[in-house]
Amino acid sequence: MAKNFSAPIAEAMKKYSADGVLPFHTPGHKQGRGAHELLRELLTAEGLRQEVSLMEELDDLHEPQTCIKSAQILAAKLWHADESLFMINGTTSAIQAMIFGTLKAGDLIMIPRNAHRSVISGLILSGAVPIFLPVEFDEEFGLPLNVSVDTIERAIKKFPQARAVLLVSPNYYGVAADLIKISELVHAAGMILLIDEAHGAHLQFCAELPISAMDSGADLAAQSTHKLLGSLTQSSMLMLKKNFIDVERVKTAASLLQTTSPNQLLLASLDIARLQMELEGREKISRAVELSKRLRAEIKKIHGLKTFDAAINFSLDTTKVTVNVQNLGLSGQEAEEILRHELKVQCELSDAANLLFLITYADTDETISKLLDALKVISGQGKVVRRQKEIFLSGEISMAALSPRETFYSPVEVVPIKESVGRICAEEITFYPPGIPLLMPGEKISAQVIEMIRQSGGKVIGAADKTLSTIKVVSRRE
Repeated sequence: MAKNFSAPIAEAMKKYSADGVLPFHTPGHKQGRGAHELLRELLTAEGLRQEVSLMEELDDLHEPQTCIKSAQILAAKLWHADESLFMINGTTSAIQAMIFGTLKAGDLIMIPRNAHRSVISGLILSGAVPIFLPVEFDEEFGLPLNVSVDTIERAIKKFPQARAVLLVSPNYYGVAADLIKISELVHAAGMILLIDEAHGAHLQFCAELPISAMDSGADLAAQSTHKLLGSLTQSSMLMLKKNFIDVERVKTAASLLQTTSPNQLLLASLDIARLQMELEGREKISRAVELSKRLRAEIKKIHGLKTFDAAINFSLDTTKVTVNVQNLGLSGQEAEEILRHELKVQCELSDAANLLFLITYADTDETISKLLDALKVISGQGKVVRRQKEIFLSGEISMAALSPRETFYSPVEVVPIKESVGRICAEEITFYPPGIPLLMPGEKISAQVIEMIRQSGGKVIGAADKTLSTIKVVSRRE
């Protein structure tokens, strides 16, 4: 292993730490000399010695020339991109950079109803105007699938002047869109394809998983390296293809959105995660896929449980294991409570009817067996409850009445929700489950949505008034 070791950032950090330099520079703990005992326990003495940045040997994230540049080149090669950018402000900043670096005020961009909130912030930064794409749903499990090829075709015909399409693929539940067909449609229409691939950094390493964004023809893909691979939380990568975008503008956008004091440990963790996947990625991710297959097969033998295994017209990342508990008379949230507090097992998320478990390269036969044991206990703890009603929007393709940027800077007022029909929404209204926004900033409020809100249940996200008796709207212009 040591013979093949090549992680340029990590190597540069080790070299600087071992050079015996007396530090009169940031950070204030000075390579751990002044660190509190708790911090030394947290990061280790060696970690603190290497927790420096901005030294000549350690390169500059905003103008990389040496070790960071080399590490990014290696990552781009591994993930089949033309270039890669290391992001240490999370995938949020990568998604913002995709939008801010490719669009300008007034440009139209198609986004799905289940877009992450970072997409809205990217639209505020850029001034672009969203076209909302409906997301298909699985009624049996009550979960969002993805945007269909047919929806993309209809949207392109309706809004041929759009500049870009942004999709979430795979989504939180592992459902991936048909990016190969969509890429062909989008590029034929003179648009660019941006992918929120936060949950797909591992796809590259197993042929049984959905094809990656870069291999599907996407122009930009934001990956949360930390979510399913081995970098530290908050570290991500932005993958670029050069054919249809201005790469230098995207780099400038990324630089504007990242700190000028990057944490070298985060950068090194990206470098090391890439090295790990380069050396062992196919073996480790294939192993995770096999473990997920075993888990699914065993879950189906447990009374009252079933797993989400396929979606028509979409592909599925099988390492995302969705377990439906509604036949036990439990909600997903109740099952999560039992797992966490009684059985000491924590799922990734729960919704009205499901639990989601992530199987990664770190899992083993032992961890899978313990999870199965816990699910067997859950199987015997069901009770009768009223299932929450999922709220789904129709398949309409619609454009915002006002850009999120204009909405952000507009004066707002609070009105009774029953009097808000026809007004422009100034906040996000989402019910969880299923977590798909019913209203986004800049969208005109319809009578249909008000009726859906009236009938809804579940946790309200985004609204200032959690009772939804009132709602923020853009003040009327005189």
